Formats: sequence, C-alpha cells, structure tokens
Amino acid sequence: MRLPWELLVLQSFMLCLADDYTLHGPIFIQEPSHVMFPLDSEEKKVKLSCEVKGNPKPHIRWKLNGTDVDIGMDFRYSVVEGSLLINNPNKTQDAGMYQCIATNSFGTIVSREAKLQFAYLENFKPRTRSTVSVRQGQGMVLLCGPPAHSGELSYAWIFNEYPSYQDNRRFVSQETGNLYIAKVEKSDVGNYTCVVTNTVTNQKVLGPPTPLILRNDVQYQLLSGEELMESR
Repeated sequence: MRLPWELLVLQSFMLCLADDYTLHGPIFIQEPSHVMFPLDSEEKKVKLSCEVKGNPKPHIRWKLNGTDVDIGMDFRYSVVEGSLLINNPNKTQDAGMYQCIATNSFGTIVSREAKLQFAYLENFKPRTRSTVSVRQGQGMVLLCGPPAHSGELSYAWIFNEYPSYQDNRRFVSQETGNLYIAKVEKSDVGNYTCVVTNTVTNQKVLGPPTPLILRNDVQYQLLSGEELMESR
C-alpha cells in the first residue's frame, strides 16, 4: 500500500507526462529582454534569450526591426534552443529591436520587443575651451558637454590636476555633467577638466581644460562702458 505522499508525487508526475504529450500551441517560458552590449567586450558574443514549449515542437525564428533574421545567409547568427546568438556583433548591422517568433501547427506567438544597444564612449573633440571670467562672490557653471556615447554616464571634475570634491559650494550634476560653483573665491582660479565615465564599459575620457579666472571690478567697468558705447 502506497503512502499518501507517494500517491501525490506519482499523481504530479503523471500530470507532467500528460502535459508533455498533450497537443497544444506554443507558449513562452522566457521572452527576450533588452541588452546593452559593451563594444569593447572581450566576449564578442551577444545572446538574446527565448524559450518556448509546445506540442508539436515549435519552430523558432527571429526578426530584427520587423525583418526576418536570415540564419543561413549570415554565419554570425545562430539559434540555439530558441535563443539567438550573434558572434562578432556589429553596432551598425545588429543594433535594433528583436522579436522571437514561435510557430507550430496550432498557431504562432510573437514575443515582446527586445532592444539591442551597444555601449560606447567616444573621445572629446580636441578643441580649446574659452576662458571663463567671473567676479569674486558670484555663482557660475562650467559646461561639460559629453561626447557621443551610448550607455549610462557618470561625471566628475579635475581641478588643477586634482579631483574636485563636492561641498556646500560645488555641485556636479549627474544629469548633464555640469559643475556648479556658488560664490567663487580666489582659491577657485585654475583649470577645470570634466571626466566622463561610461558605467557599462567603465571607459573614461577627459575633456579639454576650461580656465577660470577672476574678473576685477576695473575690467568689469571697462567692459560695461564699451558695451554701453556699442549699444549707442
């Protein structure tokens, strides 16, 4: 005589077997998710996951931006147990929206869209930045202007070759990278360099230095007078 728990286990096993042999359309077990792939990755392979069950066994194909991915025409693509593998991925050819499509004799299902993006960070353009002149005690902002990129960025600044710390007078916006200084002092005079880091690739680039100088009242008065004369 079997024990109650043995009967429960046996019943569950029989139900699983029955489910495996029941004819039905394709059902997603796992749909693809967005992927951010570092361009400088040593792995050189992207995987977009897709897992499907069905009876008969579904046929899996993929679309990129609404167009079928031709596995036979491009050796870089392969489908392994439903998932799409891309060898030596290329930003120009492979970036975009992917969908997994599963079909058997009972019907077809289409996955949600999964975006493949390539994380990168270009260098700043080699150009000299204009000197910023400000009167002592005034507030000011230094613009970072990050270079072309894909992937989340973090920002910091270097002041005269040393990291510029944040305090009650200095603030670095992690949205724009700009450095804000309240009530500029003589000790703030020097060169400021924006440091941009791609948090996906950990790549770091430095912008061209921006000189900051103090404008004295005589200079300010002369400039104001010249501007007034020009306005006439």
